Amino acid sequence: MNEEKVWVLQARNGDDEAFAILVETYQTPVYNLCYRMLGEPEAAEDAAQETFLKVYQNLSRYDAERSFATWLLSIAAHHCIDKLRRRRFSTFSIDEDEETPFELPDQHAPDPEAEAARREQQRRLQRLLQELEPLDRAAIVLRYWHDASEVEIAQSLHLTVPAVKSRLHRARKALAVLWQEKELESGTQAERILYESPAI
Repeated sequence: MNEEKVWVLQARNGDDEAFAILVETYQTPVYNLCYRMLGEPEAAEDAAQETFLKVYQNLSRYDAERSFATWLLSIAAHHCIDKLRRRRFSTFSIDEDEETPFELPDQHAPDPEAEAARREQQRRLQRLLQELEPLDRAAIVLRYWHDASEVEIAQSLHLTVPAVKSRLHRARKALAVLWQEKELESGTQAERILYESPAI
């Protein structure tokens, strides 16, 4: 029996210290999944806390034959999907920088410009993710940020493997189209700035 399964068993028997170890081990992956799903740091923190509360309350239902990480991330994904479904209208902050925690650039990065470009791409990808349907978004996040297999995604989201393949294909296509549209949009804006004559 591996160490993680021992912690799960102890936590199921009421050992709060063992549960705290599980929280410490998985808090970053759970927060990251919630952030990718919800797009807001505060909402992601709340969702991560609520996920661990649900996990604590449902430990007796955990099937020890299944991967604990997959089970945990599936609870987080479903919780986020429910939250997204309850949001009737998407709200976007006018000032995106207020939503994103401020980070100083890495002084050891070989190229600060490349680092800034990489971060901008990540922000753009995060905004594009918000335009996907919740289940498609969950499938993409589990596949590309958590390296979940199609079988694990199917188990996590209560879908068939062909349905997961179909959702991943559709979501990748949608993201590619959205990315190209944004590229064209930003290119057109840049051209307009370059070629517009200044107001007299």
